[in-house]
Amino acid sequence: MQEKKNSRDSITADHLRRLAQIGVALSSERDIDRLLERILTESRIITRADGGTLYLMSDNERELKFAFVQNESLGLNMGGAAGEMTWPPVQLTNSEGSPNHANVSAHVAITGRPVNISDVYTEQIFNCEGPRLFDQKTGYRSQSILVVPMRNHEKDIIGVLQLVNARDPESGRVIPFSPESEDLALSLASQAAVSLTNNLLIGQLENLLDSFIQTIAVAIDEKSPYTGGHVRRVADLTMSIAEKINTCHEGHFAQIQFSSDELKELRMAAWLHDIGKITTPDHVVDKSTKLEKVYDRIEEIKTRFEMLKRECQHTAEDAQKKADAQTLRNAEREILVLDEECEFLVKLNAGSEIVRDDMVERIRQIARRKWRTSTQALPLLTEDEIYNLSIPCGTLNDEERGIINNHAAVTYKMLSRLPFPRKLRRIAEYASAHHEKLDGSGYPSGLRGDQLFLQSRIIALADIFEALTAKDRPYKKGHTVNEALKIMEGMVRDRHIDPYLYELFIKEKIYDEYTKTDVIYIR
Repeated sequence: MQEKKNSRDSITADHLRRLAQIGVALSSERDIDRLLERILTESRIITRADGGTLYLMSDNERELKFAFVQNESLGLNMGGAAGEMTWPPVQLTNSEGSPNHANVSAHVAITGRPVNISDVYTEQIFNCEGPRLFDQKTGYRSQSILVVPMRNHEKDIIGVLQLVNARDPESGRVIPFSPESEDLALSLASQAAVSLTNNLLIGQLENLLDSFIQTIAVAIDEKSPYTGGHVRRVADLTMSIAEKINTCHEGHFAQIQFSSDELKELRMAAWLHDIGKITTPDHVVDKSTKLEKVYDRIEEIKTRFEMLKRECQHTAEDAQKKADAQTLRNAEREILVLDEECEFLVKLNAGSEIVRDDMVERIRQIARRKWRTSTQALPLLTEDEIYNLSIPCGTLNDEERGIINNHAAVTYKMLSRLPFPRKLRRIAEYASAHHEKLDGSGYPSGLRGDQLFLQSRIIALADIFEALTAKDRPYKKGHTVNEALKIMEGMVRDRHIDPYLYELFIKEKIYDEYTKTDVIYIR
């Protein structure tokens, strides 16, 4: 008698150690499918069940969905990577809306109480049609069934564990599930439910964060009618480059392998790289000409030229009446000069060409002309207009370019204040450094060489290629792919972008895959 008691105590102690080991293993598993499969496998092992089914509660809590099915005798393993479950779910209510207590799995999900059946073919209380149909199709003989609820730490039932055909450890014959097995299954189901809930919550929070980040990126793009899709395109291209690096088996990137967490971190950084633009004034982001503010001031200058031309035309008309040929020729010549000067300023205003010193001098000469209001004579161009028309390249003056450039610093300031988890801790650094250059001439921090993370260099290259080829910018025409690559070659020589990344970009024709998959480039 004492020996039996000691043996039972020993078994109990073994089971407790086993439960503790399983608990540790379940808490460390982050892949949902592997976790679900392990829950079912460990439950079968600890209760010596030949088969089992793991059901998960649906989001609307009206049905149980098959997650995994195992049967050792039949060599059956369904669910997850082993194959998608196509079996119809178990309904928790009948057609008239009443609770489905006839089905044992549904009953356990509804009541939260376990059910232990010795033989499904002699069972009188519950409808065991499911196991019987399974037997008809497979030739299996279901007998004992143990069904327990999976209840999380909030006491919510998130699933049901059904175990089939307990086996005697010595003879191997099918026996009923013992009370001890029932207790073990309940304990394990409780541990599993907590682990599963934690994993689902982590996944839901990560999905929420990811979706929120993409929503912010969309909001930034939507600020400007000209940049819709920029952030998405940069993020897509960034990930294409990173994935190519992961497949490199030779060359500079052969020893570099981004983990799934590192790829997730990089993707989020790419989505957030322009978040600082949320503080950039719209009229600066959308400035399509040098004189544009709320409206394009070139129209005011055109009006002034028209007034000057009208004066010349009046002079010409008077000279014609007086038969003064010289004055007439001078007036007509002056009208042509005014047309040329106006056309010159209109062309400069577009910002599509480099402004040389001689062109600046011509602007100043034009500015010396006087036009008259009803009360006074004024210079044809204001100092602010002269300053903006003299912008050497593009449409932004120094102050506006500083405002634009500040978005990178604001990006870091905003992101560095967010409590990202440890595996996402470098998002702020990666995202804010996309305008840094290898030679240290970039911004906001003037980082150089090895001070720049590879992830930042990847985002920078993606951002440059997207900016060069984009056809939705108000201040420039999009370059062809060949033109963009030629410009980037020069940036490699000037040590502005990473030469190894550019080499990979060309060798693997990442640009080709990118342009084929993004409709903006095939219009």
